[in-house]
Amino acid sequence: MGSLFQKLQAEARRKGLVARSEESREWFREKARGLRTVKPARILKDDTLVDRPRPLPGRMFMFTYDPKYRETLPYYDTFPLILMVEPADKGFYGLNLHYIPPMVRAQLLDKLMETANNTRFDATTKLKINYNLLSSVRNYREFEPCFKHYLTRHLTSRVVQINPSEWDIAIFLPTEQFQKKTKQYVWNQSKKMYRS
Repeated sequence: MGSLFQKLQAEARRKGLVARSEESREWFREKARGLRTVKPARILKDDTLVDRPRPLPGRMFMFTYDPKYRETLPYYDTFPLILMVEPADKGFYGLNLHYIPPMVRAQLLDKLMETANNTRFDATTKLKINYNLLSSVRNYREFEPCFKHYLTRHLTSRVVQINPSEWDIAIFLPTEQFQKKTKQYVWNQSKKMYRS
């Protein structure tokens, strides 16, 4: 199967767009709008994504998820796009970027890139984040609605790692799979949380 990530990167290169520039980000955003939705099965079969049995801190991942408390949750995302924060009891903590709108994701990712161990945007690049850092820096307040505890037993697919060179693509892809509420409703609730 062809890679959606490679296809979009190749198109961006042909247009002469510089990685992580404002212009390339706007271009990816417009391309993502045209996609409407991208099915999880397509992403999980993407040739460029690497399987990771367990997510690693500071890196970006996607997987399907069936929350333990889905009956009582007001809404939840069954296909998280996470930046793994740190291990947790029976799982891990992650920032599910789907809980905030794409442009807010981009802004938060830009801020978090200040913690990166390098600027190569390759397999060695990772963010140096943890809950204490996120909660103590006012500049990261958008993290609050995104911070989730994922239980390993409730993962329902392979866990795929997104290469740092493709993070800008991933944050704009319409892959959120919210249950019980629309994404617009979720984003509005999140906005209230990080603005208060």
